[in-house]
Amino acid sequence: MRLKLVTCFALIATLLGGCATRSISDSGYAKESYYGAKTSTNPLYKGELSEFEVLGIDAQAKVTTEEIAKAFEQKQVLKLSKGSSIMLVQSGALIPDEPMVKALEKYYNVSVFSGVPTSGGTANYSMPLRLAAAKGGFEKIVVCWGLLETAQKGLGSKAVSWVPFVGGNIRDESQEMRVRLKVAVVDVKTGQWDMFSPEPFQDTATSARYSRESSDQAQVAVLKMKSYEAAAEDLVKRYSR
Repeated sequence: MRLKLVTCFALIATLLGGCATRSISDSGYAKESYYGAKTSTNPLYKGELSEFEVLGIDAQAKVTTEEIAKAFEQKQVLKLSKGSSIMLVQSGALIPDEPMVKALEKYYNVSVFSGVPTSGGTANYSMPLRLAAAKGGFEKIVVCWGLLETAQKGLGSKAVSWVPFVGGNIRDESQEMRVRLKVAVVDVKTGQWDMFSPEPFQDTATSARYSRESSDQAQVAVLKMKSYEAAAEDLVKRYSR
C-alpha cells in the first residue's frame, strides 16, 4: 500500500509541472531564473492592500456585543445607481487595469486611485481614502482584489527526447488558468461596505518552449477581460436599485 501511495504521488508530480498564484496587479510572465526561482517582472508591485486597512477594521480593538448590535441596526442597503461617481482602486496597482476601467465606465463615472500600499502599512487607511473620495465628489469607493491561479501539465511530447524539431514548435505543455476576483463597495459618507465575488473564469492553453510567455499573457488578457466585465455587471445587478 505504501509503495502504491509513493508511486501515485510521483505520478502526480510528473503530470503537474507546477502550480502558481499571481496577483492581477503583478500578472506578467514570471521567468525562471538560473537557480530555479520565478521572480516578478513588475518593479512597481509592492504587495496588496489589506482588507482591514481598506474597510477600517482594527484587529486589535476591543469590541463589545453592544457595539456589534448597534452596527447591525444601523446597517443600510447600499445603492449605486447608474451614472454615479465612483473611485476605483485595484489592490497592488498604481493604476487599475484599463479593461476594468472601461467595463465600469459603461455604467458609472469612474476616477482611478492608487492601490499601492504605503510603506509600513497603516490601520487607518480607510479614513484617508474616504476623505480623498469625498474631496473628489465620489459617492462610493470600489476596491478590487484578484488572483490568477495557474497549473502546468506536461504533455506526452515532453517525454519524447529522440524526435528532432525546429524552433520549439512541438507543443509540450498545457496550462490551466483561472481568475478569482473580490470586490468591495464602500459608502464614502458612512463607511458602510459590502463585498462580493463574481463568477471565476477558467481557460486552458497548450504551448511550446519558445511560445510559453506569449501564450501565458494571452490567457491573462482574455480571463481578465471576462472577469472585469462580469464584475461590472454584478455591480449593476446588486446595487442599482
